[in-house]
Amino acid sequence: GLSPQALVDDTEDVSLDFGSEEELALRKARIRHPLATFFHLFFRVSGIVTYLFCDWFSNSFVSCFVTILLLLSFDFWSVKNVTGRLLVGLHWWNQIDEDGKSHWVFEAKRVPTIAASTEAEARIFWFGLIICPVIWTMFFFSTLFSLKLKWLALVIAGISLQTANLYGYIHCKLGGQKASRETSRLFGTADVPKRQSRRISEDGTEEHGKTGTR
Repeated sequence: GLSPQALVDDTEDVSLDFGSEEELALRKARIRHPLATFFHLFFRVSGIVTYLFCDWFSNSFVSCFVTILLLLSFDFWSVKNVTGRLLVGLHWWNQIDEDGKSHWVFEAKRVPTIAASTEAEARIFWFGLIICPVIWTMFFFSTLFSLKLKWLALVIAGISLQTANLYGYIHCKLGGQKASRETSRLFGTADVPKRQSRRISEDGTEEHGKTGTR
């Protein structure tokens, strides 16, 4: 017969397996960030639709130009700073070091929990990230062939902003783990002056006050 301890171990194994299957199902099926998923596509699709049908709603080239440019700018900011973090756990940014040099950082967070992005969210994120720059590239060639050169600057802006996000997130996906280690090392060294300033504050000098008010 089986000992009571063996029965307990078998029960624990079953519950753990059930939990992992439930987590896997959630990751495949659910969209955990519906608002972020919506806005990931909203500004991108709105910019394309407005470009295609702007002449139907307004005869003013300037108003169409400004509206589409604003949509492209909102899209760039939201995808770079919000939806990438929430939907796929990726983030890229630029920072200036103490010597005034500019550095690009590509980060990938690896969180194997239910709170991580689902497969549905990841597919939507990458689909929108890849297909929209392709569409703007098609607009570029159609603008050239139809000689609608007044739209050329706007189309180039669309290609540049959306390709920048695509380039950044591809770097995050391919090299984010290494970048994360380098970022952690950078922030770890940045904590050294803070620790020193705390020691100085214990001695009653004014330097901590200067550091704290930055």
